Amino acid sequence: MISKMRTEALEAADVMYKQVQENKSLLQNIAKELNAIDPYSIVSIARGSSDHAAQYLNYLTMAKLGKLPTSLSMSILTLYKTELDVRRSIGIAISQSGQSPDVVNPLKYFTEHSLGSLALVNDTSSPLASAAKWTVPLHAGAEKSVAATKSFIASLSASAHLVASWKNDTALLEGLDRLPEDLKKAQACDWTSAIETLKNAKRIMVVGRGFGLPLALEASLKFKETCSIQAEAFSAAEIKHGPQALIENGYPLIVFANRGPALHSMLELAQDMRARGAKVILAAPSFVKEKDLLIHSAHSEELDILSAAQSFYLMIEELSKSLGLNPDEPRHLSKVTKTN
Repeated sequence: MISKMRTEALEAADVMYKQVQENKSLLQNIAKELNAIDPYSIVSIARGSSDHAAQYLNYLTMAKLGKLPTSLSMSILTLYKTELDVRRSIGIAISQSGQSPDVVNPLKYFTEHSLGSLALVNDTSSPLASAAKWTVPLHAGAEKSVAATKSFIASLSASAHLVASWKNDTALLEGLDRLPEDLKKAQACDWTSAIETLKNAKRIMVVGRGFGLPLALEASLKFKETCSIQAEAFSAAEIKHGPQALIENGYPLIVFANRGPALHSMLELAQDMRARGAKVILAAPSFVKEKDLLIHSAHSEELDILSAAQSFYLMIEELSKSLGLNPDEPRHLSKVTKTN
């Protein structure tokens, strides 16, 4: 029986086509307003998989716009009731459901006190959409599996589309137009060779850097959610500051070595960890000879992690089932989580 998680993951390419086409004029208009108000900084507001997408947005904001992003610690507003000076900022919330008060209420704060507020949200009738000055639909459609797949990829692409429109980055915009075909090719990348190593693992380290770090965070969450495997995500730059003390012979280590300035250091890390006895599973582009898993290269380098996420989701769904688990119904979890 095909799981809801797999079915929804395979819908990502069609979601991307609809999202990019239907949001073009909306994001062009929002970009004009953003360039007019020229905020000093961007503050991201999100939880769970959406927060991993927010980390991607933060990287894009710095790399493409040269602006300072901050991930908001929501309890500062919801529990501690701190008055923040956000007059020169805008708040950007990312959510599938748009229901959780600890995302909705901080965005309301930005609507009332900052230059503007924006929601990247799947449910455009949600409280989060109502709280925002601007709403950008994810167009992911219904997602019934507890583990987010297509909505996460949709959050990444919407983040990229927002920044590309704001910057008028024609290369990234063209890459987004080609993204549906890239995701179809990523679906054909067979990552199941990793299952033999991973199915006996009790703990895993997942490593990324730059644009690859948000994917490492998301992959780590999915290992916990769907496979009940203790997984930790780290930046490759942090491994030698303590985490490598955990490495022992046979320790599983997944390395996402996507294209970009961090690629060389990621490959060096994989080689070093193998020398220490780790069982390294290296996901890398086609031109890397020593790779274990192929990351299909998108038409824009910044979109490679969307390809990698697509391939990863199909693999981890298989891993979950091989462990006798139901990837659609993780223990103790529900689709919509509401926290204050």
